[in-house]
Amino acid sequence: MPIPAALMKGLKLPAIASPMFLASGPDLVVETARAGVVGTFPALNQRTTQGYGDWLDEIAGRLAEAGDAAPYGVNLIVHRSNARIEADVMMTVAKKVPLVITSLGAVKDVVDAVHSYGGLVFHDVINARHAEKAAEAGVDGIIAVAAGAGGHAGSFSPFALVSEIRKVWSGPLVLAGAMNTGSDILAARAMGADMGYMGTRFLATREAQIEPAYKEMIVGASARDIVYTPAISGVNANFLRPSIIAAGLDPDNLAAHGKMDLEGEAKAWKTVWSAGHGVGGISEVLPAGELCARLIAEYTAAKAAVAADPF
Repeated sequence: MPIPAALMKGLKLPAIASPMFLASGPDLVVETARAGVVGTFPALNQRTTQGYGDWLDEIAGRLAEAGDAAPYGVNLIVHRSNARIEADVMMTVAKKVPLVITSLGAVKDVVDAVHSYGGLVFHDVINARHAEKAAEAGVDGIIAVAAGAGGHAGSFSPFALVSEIRKVWSGPLVLAGAMNTGSDILAARAMGADMGYMGTRFLATREAQIEPAYKEMIVGASARDIVYTPAISGVNANFLRPSIIAAGLDPDNLAAHGKMDLEGEAKAWKTVWSAGHGVGGISEVLPAGELCARLIAEYTAAKAAVAADPF
């Protein structure tokens, strides 16, 4: 199915820079969207709903001045432990955010609220069953989070995950999981997705709101440095092994975690840093606009190479 028309304005690459906890803010969103890639951030990266609204005003204003920019979006954690969800949804509706990405729950009331002003709702999932539930809630798109993605990740190969989701969902599909290049995005489209979803690669940008040591760790890491565990936050996620050790923990003997709570998770993620398997392909920190230009050039070159291949 085609990418929704509402996302096509100013889009130069079929990709979304994913909303990264702690890292994504107005500068990263604006510079990404200016360069032709959808930029997003988590509402909870601002400490209050009012602060969240202020960020939305800033982003909308700066992108309006930029002219032909790609759309922007926000991530809402739709989970009972998020005490702000109702207020944040109201702010989202008031500001008419173009794209809302929901996580940890597909709730029809949230979908209906965003649809009330013509916004789009994409929901992230790690299996086909969750995709079916999202479809029942009326979402506009599904984000398939495959093995190797940063943050909360699934455990299935992207080939298997896309194939199974396509049996129950024919709408817009975005694929996440260890993507670093424009050719990776083209490969995602070839296997049945419509867009790529990139997080870890955008951590290594100048605009990412994380400390320099975090960026340096990403540049110096490889896939073997990633630990997939529910022990940090209560939900399976990928973390950098060196950061686990630096936090005084043994990555090979992590204690079991209780139920997920957003306050506890926020504290954990400040000291134990997340990243995906794609770290091995990252060798430098770039301005977000320069990274997007490189991704666009790589995507164009990969399309031309495939077209020229006799097979």
